Amino acid sequence: MTEFEQKYYVDRRGSDSAKWDGLQSLFKRTDLMPFWVADMDFRCPDGVRAALMKMAEYNLYGYYSAPPAVDEAFIGWEKSRHGYQVKREWLRNTPGVVSGIYRLINAFTQPGDACIILSPCYYPFMNAVSDCGRRLVCSMLKNDAGYYSPDPEDFERNIVSNSVRLFILCSPHNPVGRVWTKNELAALLDICRRHGVIVISDEIHQDILLGGSVHVPTAMAAPCDDLAVTLTAPSKTFNLAGMSFSYMIAPDAGLLKRYDKYIKTIHGGLSTPARIAARAAYETGAQWLDGLLAQLNENALLLREILSEKLPGAVLSPLQGTYLQWIDLSAYVTAQNIKEKVQDTCGLAVDYGSWFFTPEDGSDDCHIRVNLATGSGNVIELAERLAHGLK
Repeated sequence: MTEFEQKYYVDRRGSDSAKWDGLQSLFKRTDLMPFWVADMDFRCPDGVRAALMKMAEYNLYGYYSAPPAVDEAFIGWEKSRHGYQVKREWLRNTPGVVSGIYRLINAFTQPGDACIILSPCYYPFMNAVSDCGRRLVCSMLKNDAGYYSPDPEDFERNIVSNSVRLFILCSPHNPVGRVWTKNELAALLDICRRHGVIVISDEIHQDILLGGSVHVPTAMAAPCDDLAVTLTAPSKTFNLAGMSFSYMIAPDAGLLKRYDKYIKTIHGGLSTPARIAARAAYETGAQWLDGLLAQLNENALLLREILSEKLPGAVLSPLQGTYLQWIDLSAYVTAQNIKEKVQDTCGLAVDYGSWFFTPEDGSDDCHIRVNLATGSGNVIELAERLAHGLK
């Protein structure tokens, strides 16, 4: 057990945690061990608590202006962690990255327009496209024994044949755990430029980097200021998803103008506690994050070691980014019995691979996605349940 786990791990049962206490809503039972919802079982950085306690002691929750220090903290974080020099005039806020995707789809496309994703992909991307009345186009990632990569030829072919207007990219990629290389990103951006496709880059997992991986911001992979918008947030990095606060980075004045014009048609705002928490996290959370990454690396290695011995047919994709492990269980289950095996036999609540595909593409899928942002004892229990239930 790491020092980080000893200090920050918390048993969240009975706290109205969506992951731990919300099983009934999706799985129709409450006796499963949860590894599904993508948040962490670790308390936030101490600086976040201190900042929110200061506000609570003041005990006034009226209207507040947005202090520039919040943006300055974020700009400093991007520069120090990723070498990305962001200007304040490029920034807008949204209640969350997924909310930002909905807004950008509506701002940059028209009903019936085609939007492309790399599949398998985080399923809210698919929901956003269909909910906004756009056409979903999928370019399948190439899968080499669990190592996924884009297929530029397929990507371009789909863009041309479907007159695609918008590309929604996940970087690092959820669920397969890839941290895209500069060359991979540049190839996709080049195709988008040739065909006039705007890019939304969801980089919410940008700070969750494992095994020495380095995140390349899409905006730095190739000249693309005039066609790419980045979305990111402190939520995955610092376990602040409940605060509903994220950033949009758009260097191009033309894209910003289109976005701002759309935003005038809707109404909304951000909470002051969210701004306070975000500022504190970016200003004080670096050491906490380093401890978290050490914990996640240990958890990923622990799961891999146990399964390689006790469930050797399971294929674990290399976990370069995110804390979400993608596992191919096709050696032990079928698409028809995977839920029965994982839920009834193993007693686990997970995200199923079929959720990350269209119904047509995912009908035969035998993957699961499991959340490793928890205590090491829970990771051991996960591995043992899989091995005992499936072998």
